[in-house]
Amino acid sequence: MFKLPTEEEIDLMEGLLNVASDSTRLKILCALLNGEVEPVEKSVSELVVEVGVSQSLVSHQLKVLKDADLVDFRKDKTRSFYYLKDEHVKQLLEVVYDHIREKM
Repeated sequence: MFKLPTEEEIDLMEGLLNVASDSTRLKILCALLNGEVEPVEKSVSELVVEVGVSQSLVSHQLKVLKDADLVDFRKDKTRSFYYLKDEHVKQLLEVVYDHIREKM
């Protein structure tokens, strides 16, 4: 049974949802999900092409998403590859997408 969250938990939930509510950040998260069974890794340059914004904007938004613990990365020489942090992020995206698709 779901109990009413504490004020601290509500604040954390609000912060997480605020981070995910930006359209560029949401596009990045969806690009990392990419309709696959398992989330994928993508470089900044791949995300620039898919999301259709500048490299500096993608890099800035990835930092925001990383700080919010929604994405993580691995380094391969000079390139960084980003991926969804965990299964919860994937589930959150899928639930939101399913919810809005029901209304269409």
